[in-house]
Amino acid sequence: MAERFDDPILQEPDRKELREGPAYDFPVRRREFIEVAGLIIWLSASPAPAQGTKPGARIQRAADGTVTVYSGKVECGQGSRTQIAMAVAEELGVPLEKVRVVLADTELCPDDGITAGSRTTPSTIPAVRKAAVAVAGKAAETPVDEWDVFGTPHGHIHGRAIVTGAHEYPSDIKRPGMVYGAILRAPVYNATLRAVDAGAVSKMAGVTLTQDKNFAGVTAPTSFAARKAIEALAASAQWDTKPHPASSEVAAVLKATAGRPRDQVKGSPVETLARVAKKLRQSYYAPFIQHAPMEPRAAVAEWVNGKLTVWTGTQNPFGVKQQLEQAFHLTPGQARVIVPDMGGGFGGKHTGECAIEAARLAKECGKPVKLRWTRAEEFAWAVFRPAGLWEIEAALDAKGRITAWDFAAYNPGTAAIATPYQIAHTRTRYYDSDSPMREGSYRGIAATTNNYARECFMDELAQLAGVDPLEFRLAHIDNPRLKDVLQAVAAKFNWNARRKQRRPNVGVGLACGTEKGSYIAACCEVEVPEAPGAAGEGDRVSRGL
Repeated sequence: MAERFDDPILQEPDRKELREGPAYDFPVRRREFIEVAGLIIWLSASPAPAQGTKPGARIQRAADGTVTVYSGKVECGQGSRTQIAMAVAEELGVPLEKVRVVLADTELCPDDGITAGSRTTPSTIPAVRKAAVAVAGKAAETPVDEWDVFGTPHGHIHGRAIVTGAHEYPSDIKRPGMVYGAILRAPVYNATLRAVDAGAVSKMAGVTLTQDKNFAGVTAPTSFAARKAIEALAASAQWDTKPHPASSEVAAVLKATAGRPRDQVKGSPVETLARVAKKLRQSYYAPFIQHAPMEPRAAVAEWVNGKLTVWTGTQNPFGVKQQLEQAFHLTPGQARVIVPDMGGGFGGKHTGECAIEAARLAKECGKPVKLRWTRAEEFAWAVFRPAGLWEIEAALDAKGRITAWDFAAYNPGTAAIATPYQIAHTRTRYYDSDSPMREGSYRGIAATTNNYARECFMDELAQLAGVDPLEFRLAHIDNPRLKDVLQAVAAKFNWNARRKQRRPNVGVGLACGTEKGSYIAACCEVEVPEAPGAAGEGDRVSRGL
């Protein structure tokens, strides 16, 4: 019996990185255990934090009229800091410049959940407005038609610092006495470190080697010195490796390792497909994609009297705090995560590997440690958008209508997996697979690739039916909003006229879809250079909406 993917518990297997435990596990040594036990006794005897710093104390007003608002959300370029400030300014009737926003400090801010899924606007903003109403003693939130600040354009409240270079990102953080770290990386995935020659770095000035099971890294006075030390270690390191599939083999691996499907069936798609003559079957593949944020992973870790503080770039501060506690066997009061406004995430910074690595190095050398992943490390060792394989089959009747639809997706996730088109008999199946790479949330999660496969197939069905791709889609859409969006985009693109123009090496295409209440359509004109390599091999020139 297949599991249904419309079960709320199974709604989004896309966020695979959230199923991972911490990247490392560092057992507590006997001496450290005694120190931790003493710290626990000390913490239990300490007074509770002041109301202003207690998680859950959302808003404070100062005598000079300034207002401070606390939120566990993260600013990674999407504007949450400014939006939160605007909400408070609106409800309290204060100028925007009087509002200070403290974000993503696990010791000061309430846990507003992971910054993902576009949840700041529908979830955190209502909580902030409600708190502001309580502070102001108002009866209710300001009605939309009375908004003065909220709902009007405003620049980023830290915009000047960002564009002038004054803003400090996680990779810019400095601490007194800080040194720099670097990690020894395996030559391939799933390799185990067998041995490393400590003598390779023993004579390097200021270099400290940390080795703990499969973890090895160094600290040094400069990042350059740390990288040179890692190069020396890598030359002598011995690894036990396992076979790893090539890119050309990934689709086969995804299908071969597929588990039990989660499915949803309407009508009798299998029986209908069996008795209809005019049908089409096709498969599609999407490769792994790196998130490639502008700022690679970075962290600064510092231990003081048994307490760990990490400044890092993550969309999941409370989740990373928990991973630090698990990796080092800490009590909740022993770990603090602070996230300065960071340089992008796109769903790829939900885990705490960089924070844990920096913390382990800092613990060994007894100094604050800054660890910044290189761009090469980000591409090789961060999570990837899941690769996916799709096998789709559909049948057409004599009028060119789709009568049956069978959609099987291997590994991408379930976002936007159900077809938005009106079809009497459908079966939609989702299979989790054993991926050869680390996978995680990607902007739009699986909606991007599920729509890609479905819309490609719709074009091929339209061709089989001998119908214009736009008309073919409109004939199968009963959702008025999706139909309006598709027609509006096609009209602006001048679809009918452009499609009739037959120019060498030029084609037009369109697509549409819906996910989580959003409706989208796109038209595009693509030109292929006449001679291979004329504009650079594989180049395309495109214009679209």
